[in-house]
Amino acid sequence: MSIYICPTPIGNLEDITLRVLRVLREVDCIAAEDTRHTRKLMNHYQIHTPLVSYHEYNKEVKGDHILAMCMEGKDVALVSDAGTPGISDPGWELVRDAIDAGIDVICLPGPTALIPALLLSGFQTASFIFDGFLPRKKNDRRKYLHELEDEGRTLIFYEAPHRLLGALSDILEILGDRRICIVRELTKVHEEVFRGIVSQAIERFSMNPIRGEIVILIEGVLKPPDEESIIDRK
Repeated sequence: MSIYICPTPIGNLEDITLRVLRVLREVDCIAAEDTRHTRKLMNHYQIHTPLVSYHEYNKEVKGDHILAMCMEGKDVALVSDAGTPGISDPGWELVRDAIDAGIDVICLPGPTALIPALLLSGFQTASFIFDGFLPRKKNDRRKYLHELEDEGRTLIFYEAPHRLLGALSDILEILGDRRICIVRELTKVHEEVFRGIVSQAIERFSMNPIRGEIVILIEGVLKPPDEESIIDRK
């Protein structure tokens, strides 16, 4: 009895591992965020495993159902609409409850939007902060950004298209006109990477409204070397 965390393509259907395809065929059931969306992937790869829905609005009821299936000795694959389940998607609660119930949890490696976006940004990759979606409400978002004013690590967020300009306006006012990278529609036909400063991003996307899945990357505060490190190099 196991739950398999199965990453699925974030756009291009070729971006799926052979192991994920095998698991999706072999398990007793696939728990999907949107069964209609997942069925397109299954049809493409001729996978006929039964589907059950598992999303934000039914996760308590369906979570118990999935755990009960596992306790009966069945294997279940967990998928989201795109990318790795549990990363700004439903799933982590199911993993937590499965662990508490003594059910094996097996995570397969695969696609997620934040790492390709980080590598495309040109910002330092040794340390970064990823915090999912920025707060939706303006006051909450501004309060959160104030907490990051002195952060030296690269900042990574997901954002919805209709909230992008509001978020950029707050970023400019609170974090300053620092370097930013905005990546949208990764691996898809209309993939786009914008690199510049925040004010340029506001100008660009005010004139050309953006669509699709968005990742925002903000360069951390560049701190000057401290006095002791300067002395050590002399």
